Amino acid sequence: MVNVGNKKITLRTAKAGAILIPGEAIMSQITGNEIITKKGPVFHTAIIAGVMAAKKTSELIPFCHPLGLEDCQIRIHTENNKIVIEAEVSVTAKTGVEMEALTAASVAALTIYDMCKALSHDIVIKEIKLLEKTGGKKDFKRT
Repeated sequence: MVNVGNKKITLRTAKAGAILIPGEAIMSQITGNEIITKKGPVFHTAIIAGVMAAKKTSELIPFCHPLGLEDCQIRIHTENNKIVIEAEVSVTAKTGVEMEALTAASVAALTIYDMCKALSHDIVIKEIKLLEKTGGKKDFKRT
């Protein structure tokens, strides 16, 4: 792990996103910004899974510091035949939460895949990326 002992405690935030291209078979099943499958409500379940993953990031990524997250919000919506996931995470700490946000978005996307694969395997997960971060040495915002 990187030694963060001499870093300042500041508010750290990160926002990450993922895009799924689900194909027409799945897009046609979406009503009211939700898909209901035999496994249950897909987007609601993906939000819960993403929050759980953010909280366990240090257990999944070997050199991540364990953090007591202050907030984790995940939003899922459809846009132009895509499913868009955005995960926002914050903590007041000596290290950032980029990996927590990326993990949340990734696991939310994987959960949607898992819950929808019975409808179609024509699902592509793409563009998992950091959208912005604040706090620490420098801020970042993808343009």
